[in-house]
Amino acid sequence: MTASELRARLLSLPAGNPDFCLHDDTRDLPQAPLVPAAVLVPFVLGPTPGVLLTRRTPHLSKHAGQVSFPGGRIDPDDASPEAAALREAQEEIGLNPARVELAGRLDDYVTGTAYRITPVIGLLTPGVTLDGLGLNADSAEVDAVFELPLAVLLDPEAPTQCSRFFRGRDRTYWQWPHPEYHIWGATAAILVGLAHRLRAAA
Repeated sequence: MTASELRARLLSLPAGNPDFCLHDDTRDLPQAPLVPAAVLVPFVLGPTPGVLLTRRTPHLSKHAGQVSFPGGRIDPDDASPEAAALREAQEEIGLNPARVELAGRLDDYVTGTAYRITPVIGLLTPGVTLDGLGLNADSAEVDAVFELPLAVLLDPEAPTQCSRFFRGRDRTYWQWPHPEYHIWGATAAILVGLAHRLRAAA
């Protein structure tokens, strides 16, 4: 798939599943307002397109060492989830917002930690490789920036559902294959929803 074909497909994504944000861990959420958050789902549109991901540093108090998209809470000063996602991406990995073409949103995703995440799709400068983006990650928050290849994302056999016993019961979660990084949890679930919609737009 060429960069132009991927752009066309992303910009014409069909409507998602309104129940996608409901999943296993939402059963344990307290009856309290959810914390609004946004993440940027950045596509690097180079010769071999892929989705840019980060790994959080191991010393953080929350989600230490986990793979995630750039993002975080939506601040009162943020005009929209898009503004929050771009701000967080610039703070975390030094991504210049001017190099991002916004291409819509995915379905909100509610985490077991009571965040309601709005994933915002961003297309990065065509023809630029990950190395050529000139990223400068904040070493206090991010210890790696890498890509999940588009070929893996579009493979319906790539993600697997796993389960483990946690906090008193069995829980299921998605996991994506990668030779170096463990992609699971909310990030993996958002990728599953994205992959489903990309295949539906083919």
